[in-house]
Amino acid sequence: MKPAVKPANPNFSSGPCSKRPGYTLDQLDVATLGRSHRSSVGKQALGRACADTAKLLGLPEGYRVGVVPASDTGAVEMAMWSLLGERPVDVLSWESFGAGWATDIVKQLKLDNVRSITADYGQLPDLASVNCDHDVVFTWNGTTSGVRVPDGDWISDDRAGLTICDATSAVFAMQLPWEKLDVVTYSWQKVLGGEGAHGMLILSPRAVERLESYTPAWPLPKIFRMTKGGKLIEGIFRGETINTPSMLCVADYLDALDWVAEIGGQDAAIARSQANLAAIETFVDSRDWIHFLAAEPTQRSNTSVCLTLDMSEEAVKQLVKLLDSEAVAYDIGAYRDAPAGLRLWCGATVETADIEALLPWIEWGYQQLAG
Repeated sequence: MKPAVKPANPNFSSGPCSKRPGYTLDQLDVATLGRSHRSSVGKQALGRACADTAKLLGLPEGYRVGVVPASDTGAVEMAMWSLLGERPVDVLSWESFGAGWATDIVKQLKLDNVRSITADYGQLPDLASVNCDHDVVFTWNGTTSGVRVPDGDWISDDRAGLTICDATSAVFAMQLPWEKLDVVTYSWQKVLGGEGAHGMLILSPRAVERLESYTPAWPLPKIFRMTKGGKLIEGIFRGETINTPSMLCVADYLDALDWVAEIGGQDAAIARSQANLAAIETFVDSRDWIHFLAAEPTQRSNTSVCLTLDMSEEAVKQLVKLLDSEAVAYDIGAYRDAPAGLRLWCGATVETADIEALLPWIEWGYQQLAG
């Protein structure tokens, strides 16, 4: 039978992601709108974005947080163009975004001593083969494959190279071993349900040391430059952004950070995301026609949950359209490069009750179309 209950919030997009529960525009502190980002109130807001992020994430002493242009992509590119080239590079990819970083390293930066360590969608590459005396570039969570690294045990504590981690769909949803990560990037529009166009760049003291001791062989665009006269531009990590940010987006991000603090901090946000995954696991485990794309349970993402179904690719597309037309799930089709299936965002801003309400609709739609 057609389910009677619909999700209260049908937004399950993997980016931009659902706003926090109870979100309304009139709750934003818009005192900075119409003011320069270099004014005292502008710098204060941007500085708080950096400081509150560091506090909520529990970053180690000496780690720096900055707001940078062009979302997570800009933050990753900024790190690669500024830091790579001093030593060999291992780049890991098991889905489209990691593959994109590998392409940039080989074809744009044109580095010679590069090992590309890959795996197909649904699997992880051989983490034991990574040489931590090389610089290592990888995603923590494969947003388009639903496969995440389970931990940081494979990263050496006494590594000579830097670890550059694209963690855009992992920060605030998964425990990250910060001492093993030298560069971490993410965007506001993922786990916190913020707005796009801005990225966050987190640097360890080891990354800062590289920036101050190494000059790349290629010219750096202005928006990538983090040093002047051989020294880190500290202002970037105190709210003095390289280019003009949207202060409305900053206000939105601060609202999201305040919400995380109100619900109990990062651990509470992680628990909400894990509860969403658990609801899907219970559903999938009791049905033989739907499966996780991630082959290994310990590698399943608890944010971008990717599922395959025992139906044709065309039928899957029809299912996505059917659920959209019923206003029970928007934007849940698999990423264009991934195997046909569903991708459900399960970050902290999504209520478990909405996941539980959606799942019977997926079964109903499957029964309508599978035959």
